[in-house]
Amino acid sequence: FMFEEIGKIEGCEITKNKVNEFLEAEGTVKLDDVESELQRLYQTFLKAKENNEKLMDEKNQAVEELEVFAAAMKILGEGSKVETSEGLGQPILDDDALGGRRLGYVAGVVPRIDEMRFSRALWRASRGNTFTQFSTIKEKVVDPKTGQVLEKSVFVIYFQGAVGSMKDKVLKVCTAFGVNLYAWPSSSEQARARDSFLKKQLEEKNRALEAFQRHMATEAAELVAPAPWNSKGNSKIEDWRLFCIKEKSIYTILNQCEEGMALRVNVWYPASDEAKIQGLLKAEREASPDGQGAFLNPDRGAWKSTPPTYIRTNEYTEVFQEVVNTYGIPRYQEANPALLTVVTFPFIFGMMYGDVGHGSLLLMAGVWLVQNAESLRFSQPVLFSARYLVLSLGIFATFAGFMYNDFFSIGLQLFPSGFVDKEGNGQFTPTYDVTNSGGPGPYPFGLDWAWVGASNELLYVNSLKMKLSVLFGVAQMIVGLLLRWSNALYEKNMTDFIFECIPMMIFMLCFFGWMDVMILYKWTHPIDNAPNIINSLICMAMGQQDNNPLWDGSVELAQTLMKFTVLSVPIMLLPKPFILLFQHKAEQKKSKGEGHQLLRDEEEGVVESAHGGHGHGEEFEFGEIFIHQIIETIEYVLGTVSHTASYLRIWALSLAHQQLSLVFFQKTLTMGLEMSFPANGIMLYFMFAAWFGITLGVLLGMDVLECFLHTLRLHWVEFQSKFYRGGGEKFAPYNIRSLVDGSSE
Repeated sequence: FMFEEIGKIEGCEITKNKVNEFLEAEGTVKLDDVESELQRLYQTFLKAKENNEKLMDEKNQAVEELEVFAAAMKILGEGSKVETSEGLGQPILDDDALGGRRLGYVAGVVPRIDEMRFSRALWRASRGNTFTQFSTIKEKVVDPKTGQVLEKSVFVIYFQGAVGSMKDKVLKVCTAFGVNLYAWPSSSEQARARDSFLKKQLEEKNRALEAFQRHMATEAAELVAPAPWNSKGNSKIEDWRLFCIKEKSIYTILNQCEEGMALRVNVWYPASDEAKIQGLLKAEREASPDGQGAFLNPDRGAWKSTPPTYIRTNEYTEVFQEVVNTYGIPRYQEANPALLTVVTFPFIFGMMYGDVGHGSLLLMAGVWLVQNAESLRFSQPVLFSARYLVLSLGIFATFAGFMYNDFFSIGLQLFPSGFVDKEGNGQFTPTYDVTNSGGPGPYPFGLDWAWVGASNELLYVNSLKMKLSVLFGVAQMIVGLLLRWSNALYEKNMTDFIFECIPMMIFMLCFFGWMDVMILYKWTHPIDNAPNIINSLICMAMGQQDNNPLWDGSVELAQTLMKFTVLSVPIMLLPKPFILLFQHKAEQKKSKGEGHQLLRDEEEGVVESAHGGHGHGEEFEFGEIFIHQIIETIEYVLGTVSHTASYLRIWALSLAHQQLSLVFFQKTLTMGLEMSFPANGIMLYFMFAAWFGITLGVLLGMDVLECFLHTLRLHWVEFQSKFYRGGGEKFAPYNIRSLVDGSSE
C-alpha cells in the first residue's frame, strides 16, 4: 500500500536491489522499532489517501458544475449584445423561455463512452419526446480512487413540462447510468454569479491539492532516502520491507519447530557440509553470553522420506541444470545429465547453426550479456540467467562454422585447397592422397573451400552432415545407456542391469553401432565398389546376401551382430517379470514366517522396481507387470530406430540455415555488387541494410530459437529417455539472500 502511494508522488523513486548492503547493515534494525514506525506511517498514509480522495472529488465536482454553468450561459445568451428585440442576435431560448417553465430541463455530466447509450435510453424511455445536447469537458477529470483520467461530457436534456411523468422517466434513466446531476440556472444573471463562485472555489481546491502534494512529497522524501544505518543502500522503506520479509521467514521456520525442553526441528543438509555446520554452531554457542545455542544431531537411521536432490552449480552450469530441471528434478543420487549437457547442448546447437558470421554475432551478444550482467540481474532476470548459455551457443556455432567453412554463405580460404583446376574448365582434381596410402593429407581443418559454389556441393555437404548427425546421435544415446548402467549399479538392482541394461546396449551396438562403423570405415578406407550403407543395413536386417561387402568377412560379421540384436529383444522382454514374481513369493513366505506383513517404502519396494519407478505401493499384479514390460520393450526397440532418425534434424536445420543465408546474400548484396557503376556504390548501402535487417530478424532471431528448441527436444526425448526418470524434489535450503534477492515485486 505504501509503495503504491509513494509511487504516485512525482519525483519520488524508491532505490532497490542493493541486497549486499542490506545484509551487511540489517543487524542494526530492531523489529519493535520497525513495527511501530510502519504502523504510524500506515495510518498517516491512509488518512492522507482519504483526504486526497476527498479533495479530488470536490475538485471534480467543481469542474463539472463549472462546465455545466458554462454551457448554461451559452444557451441562455451570455455575452450577447442585442440592439433590437427583433434582431438576429436575439437568443432562441431567452431567460423567459426557460424561466417561464414552458420547457423542463435536467443537466449533468456523463462519461463520454456512455453518451450514445445514454442518449438511446432517453429516447426510448420518452418515446422520442426529449432532446439531449452534449458538450465535451476539456479539463482533465481524474478518478480519485484509481488515478485514471476520465473523459466526460456535459449534457442538457429538454422535455415538455417542468414537472410530471416525463421528468420522472428522465431522472430514472439518469439514476440508472449513475450520472452526476447539477442544478440548472433560471436566468443568465444567476448563471454568471454561480460561475464566478465556482471559479474561485476551483482555485481554492487546486491550491489545497498542491499544498497536500508538497506535504506528501516532503513525507515521502525521507522514506525514499537511504536509512541512516545504511547510507549506501536501498531506500529506508525498501530496507524495512526486506527486513520484514526476513523476520516473517524466520518466524515461519520457528513455527515448524516442536516445543519441549528445547525447540527441535528435522532438517536435510548436505553431508559434505556437516563439519562446516557444526563449526558455525559451536562458534555461535561460544560467542553467546549464557552459552546457549543450537546443536546438530545427525540421524544415521533409515530415511522416513525421500531425501531432496542437491546439485552444486556455479554461474556457468546453473542455466544448464535449469534446462534439465525443467524436464524433471533428478531423483536422489540419480545420474544427472546436466554435466554432459553443458557440452552436448551447445555442441548440437552449433552443428545446426554452424556459421562463422552468425555465430560471431551470437558470441558478441553473449559477451555483452556477461559483461553487463549486474545491470541485468534485476531488470532482465531471464537474460541474466541465460548469459552463459548464449555465450556457449555462440562459441560452438562459430566453431562449427569453421568446420563447415561457412561465413555468411561464403567460403573462407584459410589454407591452401586440396583441389586444383588444372585445365581451367571447372573440373577440379584432388592434389592430396585420396587412397590414404601415405601421401599428402587433405584440407587440414574443416571443409575445403573449393566445395563452395561447386555444382555437386549440396550432394557432398548433405551426405557429410547427414552422417555426422547419425554418428553423434548414436554416440549420445550410447552415453545415455551407460548412465542407465550407473543408475542400476548404484541402486544394486541386478535384475535391471542384467536383463535390461545389457540387452539394451547389445541392441544399440550390434545394429546402430555397426552402422557407425560402416560410415567411419568408408571415410577412412577407399573402396572401389563401395556399398550403400542403407542397402547393407536392409540386407543385414532381412538376412539377404550383400554383394558389396566392406571387407572380406564383413557380411558374416554383420549377420552375427544381427543375431545378437534379435536375441536381445526376448531377454529384455521375458526374464524380468518372472524374476519379480519369484522375489514377491519369497517375500510373502518370509512375511508369513515372521507372522506379520512386510511393509516397504516406495523407494525400496518390489512393486516400484517391477514398474520401473511407476509403482505407488499397489498390490503386486503379475499381469500388469508383464504388460508394462512388453510396452517398455516395444518402446525401446521402436524408439531407438525413431530416435536415430530424429537426429537427422541436425542435418536438416544446418541445411536450412546454410541455404537461407545463401539466398539472403544473393538477393541483396550480390545483386548490389553486380550493378554497373555508379549505381552499385549507391545501392550497396541499401542492399546491406536490407541484408542485415533480414539476418537479424530471421537468422539471428527465428533460426536461433528454432535450433534451440530442436536441441532441447534431442536432449529431453532422445537422450534423457534412455536413463532419466526425474520426479525428485529439489533441495531448497533456508537462505535469507535468496528470499530478499527474489522479492523484487
